[in-house]
Amino acid sequence: MCCRVIFDEAADSENGYTKHLGRPPVTMSESTWMESLTRPSKTLSASAILLGSWIGLLTVVNLTQGAYSEGRKVLWIKFLTGVKEASTTDMSFVADDAIFGVFGVAIFAAGVIGLNGSHEGGFSSWMSGLPSCIMSRLLTFDGGFKKMASSWLVALGVLFYTIWSVTESTWVDPGVYSVAIVLVSFGVGIGILSESES
Repeated sequence: MCCRVIFDEAADSENGYTKHLGRPPVTMSESTWMESLTRPSKTLSASAILLGSWIGLLTVVNLTQGAYSEGRKVLWIKFLTGVKEASTTDMSFVADDAIFGVFGVAIFAAGVIGLNGSHEGGFSSWMSGLPSCIMSRLLTFDGGFKKMASSWLVALGVLFYTIWSVTESTWVDPGVYSVAIVLVSFGVGIGILSESES
């Protein structure tokens, strides 16, 4: 009998609101809030594309010349789980390569899907505007000193990692990662702070 009273009251009320149940009706702001939780942001989608691209690059380098050092190939599962001997001189294709490559493609695809839903013009528009966006962030002072410093720190971190990896033929050096991550994380942090202030 109690259940019948609850359902009868719910059927007669708007949006399922009943005093008996103690739930307010769903408002537009709540549905917008829920939508924002389920829809990926441009920043998250762009980050997924960049991470997926980086994983793809490491996979190709590992298969062609060895990402651990020239002639030494990374065994990704051992490397990521912290096993001491995580490389081999055997350059044949192993399951680690396939798993790591598929993981990179999945992250990249998730980023593309996210940008297609959140960026005007989708992934192709974002990709075509990327070079001019990067150059304007690095060379114009419109956003203030903090935004420019943020962009330069991120760029220096990426350049340091790339130049070191190419010249030394090693793409998974923890020392290089630690320097690059410090630069990039400080750059991203300063950028977030400057965005929150404006």
